[in-house]
Amino acid sequence: MKFWEIIAVLVYLLMVVYLGYLGWKRTKSASDYMLAGRKAHPVIMALSYGSTFISTSAIVGFGGVAAMFGMSLLWLTFCNVFVGVFIAFAVLGGKTRRIGHALDAHTFPELLGRRYESKFIQVFAGSVIFLLMPVYTAAVLIGGSEFIATHFGTPYEPALLVFAVLTAGYVMVGGLKGVMYTDALQGGIMFVGMAVLLIGSYGLVGGVMTGHQDLTAMSGQVFAGHAAIGHQGWTAMPAFGWGAPKYNLWWIVVSTIVLGVGIGVLAQPQLVVRFMTVKSDRELNRAVLVGGVFILMMTGVAFTVGALSNVYFFKHEVIRGQLMATTEKANVIAKQERFETRTVPCQLLHIDTTGNGVPDTHVVLKGLGKAEAILPKAEVINLPDGRVEVRPRASSFLRAVVSAGQGQWMFNPDSIIPIYVTSALPRWFSVLFLLTLLAAAMSTLSSQIHTMGTGIGHDVYKQLAGAQTRSITVTRIGMVVGIIFALAIGYYARGGYVIARATAIFFGLCASAFLPAFVGGLYFRGVTRAAAKARMVTGVLVNGLWVVFIKDAEAQALGICKALFGVQSLLFNVPNWPVVDPLIVALPLSAVVLVAVSLFTRKPSDKLLASVFGGRHEIAAPTAP
Repeated sequence: MKFWEIIAVLVYLLMVVYLGYLGWKRTKSASDYMLAGRKAHPVIMALSYGSTFISTSAIVGFGGVAAMFGMSLLWLTFCNVFVGVFIAFAVLGGKTRRIGHALDAHTFPELLGRRYESKFIQVFAGSVIFLLMPVYTAAVLIGGSEFIATHFGTPYEPALLVFAVLTAGYVMVGGLKGVMYTDALQGGIMFVGMAVLLIGSYGLVGGVMTGHQDLTAMSGQVFAGHAAIGHQGWTAMPAFGWGAPKYNLWWIVVSTIVLGVGIGVLAQPQLVVRFMTVKSDRELNRAVLVGGVFILMMTGVAFTVGALSNVYFFKHEVIRGQLMATTEKANVIAKQERFETRTVPCQLLHIDTTGNGVPDTHVVLKGLGKAEAILPKAEVINLPDGRVEVRPRASSFLRAVVSAGQGQWMFNPDSIIPIYVTSALPRWFSVLFLLTLLAAAMSTLSSQIHTMGTGIGHDVYKQLAGAQTRSITVTRIGMVVGIIFALAIGYYARGGYVIARATAIFFGLCASAFLPAFVGGLYFRGVTRAAAKARMVTGVLVNGLWVVFIKDAEAQALGICKALFGVQSLLFNVPNWPVVDPLIVALPLSAVVLVAVSLFTRKPSDKLLASVFGGRHEIAAPTAP
């Protein structure tokens, strides 16, 4: 790093440390630690909500998926704004705030537990969050670490540790006040960074009209493996249908990415609590516009730039540097699961573009054998000064060649955005983008760590042990344990657009487990305690069974289905079902269970209904198991 780059990063980190300290100084009670004193400014709340929602998983992970599959991901932007902001704030936010205040709830599981007078619901929800949120946390860690590894040539593994330690520190000290203060700063940095990224990207591809026309004309450059599952070009939706592998991509994009994340946002524990941090509905209404514009800018830019990166790599990229080595035959991994690895044979060039004697850019020279027809052939010119000039002529996916360790190489979709920023944009912007990703990662990580800690400390330990004084200590211990789990996942899970997949898994799980009980608890008096219990268990169980035994990529990664039945997925030979997201099955089934059980079980007491819908403080804690 250059001296001015170090100064920029240090200034940012010092600001984060100061805001974390400010949160610590102003944290005087459990309400301060978990809900920022319920007096957050609407702009701070909106920026905190948006920056918590949008992380490196959106910018790096889903941006990489957009680079692979195209602008069909913009439907997720629509869902993020319409569902994640308008419906979340206007339909659910006000009631969540009022009922949360009336029941004196400090966390999302506590809100559910007190709404249904059930300790079981609070403990169950807190346990689910603590045990499974590390999957989503790992996705955020991977996104930031990929950029650091690509941009600075540092090892991937230490970057994971740096992210985790920095973020965990100010969350454990400052609580939600520290989180929200830093979120507001980080949200501002993210907005500026993404605005500059959009303008710079359109400049690189010749403007808005030219860029999109060139992207449409590139449909013939789609990787053969993606074309086989329905990819029809980066400005077209995948082929729609049912009953053949050529429709798989439509179901991946729509069921997992658009619906899994677009609906799952409504039941994200770390986002729901933001509604309880403001003192009135007026603040929520004022936050809608800020939140909507922020999320539109974040996801819209990431997905648009991701798709347009194909134009840059194929038509405009020129790499100049010292050719350090050539790998005559590299079997580059195109798909890797626990029991299946698909490789593509090719020649690789390893180029030093910075002059430090270390190769930092890896490019496919040409495919070998049958792969020659499906891989790009790079143009190489020997320069008079002994360097080479290389035009890769590759799509984004085929340009994202990274080391997989021990002399192995892989096409890594999660590296597309980091490679694009490092290759295409000026060095000064790379530092701004680094700060953008640091802000995106740390804002989301801080909320994830805070939510995992309060899940185990406040919602599980305090309810089971009845302890009043040690719950904050257990909360902080839970934060450490949760981040260690996330680090372990981030260390072992890399490649195969794992960031987007891990994010979608957690969002879909939250929707399946919590959404019907959450919405029913806010709006319907007849939803019973037994129904809420049954549908939460049903949602988690169906979602888990689908991931373990049906969803192909995840089932392979876990290996349980293979060990028990000798096949990677119980429906591995039935087209489309193995790529359908569990949300599509689990959410409707759990909603049916909620309604059915409510019809045949004891109705809530008048006292509870008066407290929930009348706004009076009559319930201090869940009383029934």
